[in-house]
Formats: sequence, C-alpha cells, structure tokens
Amino acid sequence: MTDEQYKGTWARIWGWWVVLFAVSFALLEGIALAKKPEGDTLSENTRKWLGIRDGKWRTPGVFAFIVALVGFVAWFVPHIAWQVW
Repeated sequence: MTDEQYKGTWARIWGWWVVLFAVSFALLEGIALAKKPEGDTLSENTRKWLGIRDGKWRTPGVFAFIVALVGFVAWFVPHIAWQVW
C-alpha cells in the first residue's frame, strides 16, 4: 500500500465515522422528539448526567463540562484553521 493509498483509506474511515455519527444522532434524536416523553433527548440526558435540576446549573458537572468544551474548542479551532498543534 502506497502512502497516498494509506492516507486515502484514513480519509474514508474518518468520513464514514462522521456520517455514522450524524445519521445515528439524527435517528435517535428524531425518535426521541417524535415520542415526546421527558428524558429521551440528548439534551435532557446531558442535563441529567451533569446534575442540572430545575434550572440549577451551578454544579461540579456543569463546571467540568464547560471547562472541557471550552478547552476542546480552544484547541480544535486553531488546530484546524491554522494547522497548529
């Protein structure tokens, strides 16, 4: 396998991974929204995992989530846009 074939294989693998992720999310979220009971959507489950109850969001889980998300975005945007790191 040449270097170009190897790179092409990884491009296809990552591409299919993104497609699989997007389709599975759309399918699960669509079913959850159509069924309408509480606790089915990703947002509702994320709030549950982070310990957010009745609008009370000042929890260690929320702090960790915010730090992780901001940290990821702070790394990912320059990594993609300016090819650093």
